[in-house]
Formats: sequence, C-alpha cells, structure tokens
Amino acid sequence: MTQKTRKPEPVSPARPEPTREPSLPAVVSQDDLSFWEPQHDLGYPGEFPFTRGVYPSMYRGRLWTMRQYAGFGSAAESNRRYHYLLSQGQTGLSVAFDLPTQIGLDSDHPLARGEVGKVGVAIDSLEDMQELFSRIPLERVSTSMTINSTAAILLALYVAVARLQGASLARLSGTVQNDILKEYIARGTYIYPLRPAMRIITDMFAWCRDDLPHWNTISVSGYHIREAGSTDVQEVAFTLANAIAYVEGALAAGLAVDEFAPQISFFFNAHSEFLAQIAKFRAARRLWARTMRERFGARDPRSLMLRFHAQTAGSSLTAQQPENNLVRTAIQCLAAVLGGCQSLHANALDEALALPTEEAALLALRTQQIIAHETGVTNTIDPVAGSYAIEKLTNDIESAAQDYLRKIDAMGGMLRAIESGYVQQEIQRSAYEYQREIERGERAVVGVNRFQAAEEQAIPTLRMDPEIERAQVERLHTLRARRDAAKAGAALAEVERRARGGENLMPAILAAVEAFATVGEISDALRRVFGEYQESVVV
Repeated sequence: MTQKTRKPEPVSPARPEPTREPSLPAVVSQDDLSFWEPQHDLGYPGEFPFTRGVYPSMYRGRLWTMRQYAGFGSAAESNRRYHYLLSQGQTGLSVAFDLPTQIGLDSDHPLARGEVGKVGVAIDSLEDMQELFSRIPLERVSTSMTINSTAAILLALYVAVARLQGASLARLSGTVQNDILKEYIARGTYIYPLRPAMRIITDMFAWCRDDLPHWNTISVSGYHIREAGSTDVQEVAFTLANAIAYVEGALAAGLAVDEFAPQISFFFNAHSEFLAQIAKFRAARRLWARTMRERFGARDPRSLMLRFHAQTAGSSLTAQQPENNLVRTAIQCLAAVLGGCQSLHANALDEALALPTEEAALLALRTQQIIAHETGVTNTIDPVAGSYAIEKLTNDIESAAQDYLRKIDAMGGMLRAIESGYVQQEIQRSAYEYQREIERGERAVVGVNRFQAAEEQAIPTLRMDPEIERAQVERLHTLRARRDAAKAGAALAEVERRARGGENLMPAILAAVEAFATVGEISDALRRVFGEYQESVVV
C-alpha cells in the first residue's frame, strides 16, 4: 500500500495588507521616476541587469520561437498536428500531455478512465514516445514538454527516442517544465511530497549538466500562478521565490551555481493589461539578475539571464463571442514581444470551449507571424524603454515583488510558505477579488458583463473519439505482453533502490524506459519509496 505523507499543520503568518496592482496616474512624468537611474536600472540590451532584454540584438538577430502548444488523443494524432504546424511555419514544438501521464498513471489505471487523451496526448511507454516524434529529427527541432511530477520520466523517454534516431545528446535543445512547486500552489498535478520531489529535480539538474548541456532543465512557471488568479506582482514574486528554492536545493545537493543556473528558464502569462504585462516581464528580468548576482554570487552572465516563454492568458478567453478571443490573443502576444520573450504560444479562439481545431490553431500561429513580419516592432530593440509609464510600472512591480520575497524569506523560505498555505491563500484572495470586480461590473469583460450578444453564434469544436482510449489501453496491454518482463522488472527495482539511497535517479529511469517500463510503473516504484503528498485545506 502506498505510504501517505502528510504536510505539517498550517501556521498563520502575519497577514499582510492586500497587494493592489501597481496603477498609473492619468499623466506620468519624469517626476514619477525621481529615484530611477537609467545606467543602473536600464542599461543596454544583453547587459546586466537585462531590463532591456537578455541578448544584445534581440529580435533583430533572431525572432522568438513560435511554439504552439499541442497534444491530444493518441501519439499518432498529435504527431500529425505537429507536422502540420511545422509545415505552416511553427519553429518549435510544445507538447501537452493528458492528465494520467501528468500524474504518473498508465492509461489502463482505473483512475485514468475517461481522461485518456482528453487534455493532451497519452504517453505510456517508449513505443508511444517514438510515435509522437515520428519523422521529426530531434537534433534539428527545439521541444518544450509541459510536464512536472513525471518530468524525469518524460525527459528520459525523449532522450531514448533521440538515441534511437542516432542523435547527439549534446545537440538536443528544449525545455522540460519540471516546476513542481507551482503544482502545490496552483495546479495540483503533484505526486510526491515536496522534499522528495525537490530531490528528483536536483538529480535532473546534475544529470543534464553533464549529458544534456543545451537543455533547459526547468521552466519556472508563473503562468499557472496567474491563471489561478494571482496578481501580476504575485506572479513575479511567487515565481522567483520558487526559482530561489530550486537554486537553494541544487546548492544543498552540492552543485555550483554557475554549473546549473544557465539551464534554468521561466514561463510567464501574457494577460490583458497591456502596459502592465510589458513592465512585468522587464521587472522580473531585472529582479532575477540582481538576485542571482547579489544573493547567490553567480558570475556567469548566463546565470543572470531570465529567459522566458510566454503564453497568452487562457483565463481571459470567453465562451461568449469566442471570435473576440482573436483580438485578446493578438494584444497579449504583442505585449509578450514588447516585453522581450524568447518563445511564445498564442491561444486559439476556441479554447474556452474545447481543445483547438486545426483551423483555430493555424489562426493563432498566424497571429504571431503577423506581429513578427508586418508590424515593425521587431526592427528596434526594446522600443518601449524610457517611456515614463513603462518605467514607472516596471519599478513598482519590482518593488512590490521584493516586498513579497522578504515576507517569504522571513517565513523560512518558499517550501515553508507553501506548507503553511500562505502562498495559496494569497492567490485565492486575489482570485476572489478579481471575480467580485467582474460580478459588480467594476471590471469589464466584453461579451460577458458588457456588450453581450442576444444570440451566441456556435463555432466548430474538436471532439475526442471515445475509441482513442480503448485503442490506447489495448496498445499498452500488447506492449506489456511483448516486452522482456524480467529486464523491465530489474530496471524498476534499480529505480526503487536508488530512490531509497542517494544515487542520481536519472540513469536508472533512462534504463527503465529503454526496457519498456511504463510511466505508471516507474512512478509507482518512486511512490513506494517517497509516498504521496496530501494537501491540507487552506481556509
């Protein structure tokens, strides 16, 4: 039976005053920047503190990666979507996995029933992963995988496919999300207690440092924090607090900061408040650079760079008048570009209703391409720099985020702040206030509480064939019957042995996936050692 590990009882930290989002006066002037020093706070693109961007030439040298998030049904279906998007000009892959894969359950597990292939692609084994990337040369494409509690297993599967293709691991590029702390805060697809989960992450840091030098070992994700209802300030503060916890964990595991920090990346939300989003990205970049230099003594410039992927705000999409979502997404994409993102996903207009259709996904990609090639905003590096409004918002967001970081430090760090329920409570309060503003009509949402349509127009939506789940389960059973059971069993035993000790888990996980052990079986081997996380109720 799986051991259950319960969190410490919540403590009650001193309740701070509600954090309001920074706002601008009707007119902003130089007087509002009286303490702003351009040389200290702004600098040049590609130079500390990286306010103006992490690279000297930014988009004049290379456009951001257009990485449309996709994955649904079977590996074969998702593979067809990837080839279609690549043929239409997409420049990187971004893989969505279904819920069973995210929480380490095979497709035939009773709790997976009805969820197989629904919100992402179902991946149980190396056989599925090979199908997912069929005819896609992994040496020549950058891949992002949105996976967290099972990130080590999915990364091992990706590496195994690359090996079968004869690819050089040193040339693989991409990102595995791997941000487990935000799962406890905002999403809920965790498996293990916090500290064993952190051990898996630091094992990945160490292994990738040596074996996958161009792979981003983590994408610290503010996106989901914002989707859960946080403010922009909270998104920056809690994301960086999570990143600080990962750095501290890696240092405690014996890694030197400049050995792993260049492989840390970030993921932020491009929401609807246009100027605030641009300022948010600039503030986060500057605050991270200063944190890494002053707090952790990083010296490699790459360790100071906050490189980030952005995605437009799913929570801003409306089921009412869904065509309006095209406008929302275009504005949010532009904010991400003016804010200096390194890669970008544009949501499709139908995502408030279902997974995107092929036509809707293409329109989302075209949105990015129009911004890149028709607007002229890529011709000048950081064209918003020096704007009184932008610089004031950047300063205010950075200052308010620093206040949160000080409070979290006073609690004993981010792990303790999560265990106490403090972070979750702050986000819940912000989400409640945001919803109340909409309900009271203080915040306008076009088509929802303003400018409603008498009759809503139906649009085509994507529907999953129930046959997909049956076929996936049958495929899994066939694999188990065909594989070398003794070899798979021995590989799983080695995963469990290493989990009980202190050896790096990644070599054993890679050997297990190459022996055709499944995602669920490897996750269960770790569950037997680490137990499962039990969330405490936050009130």
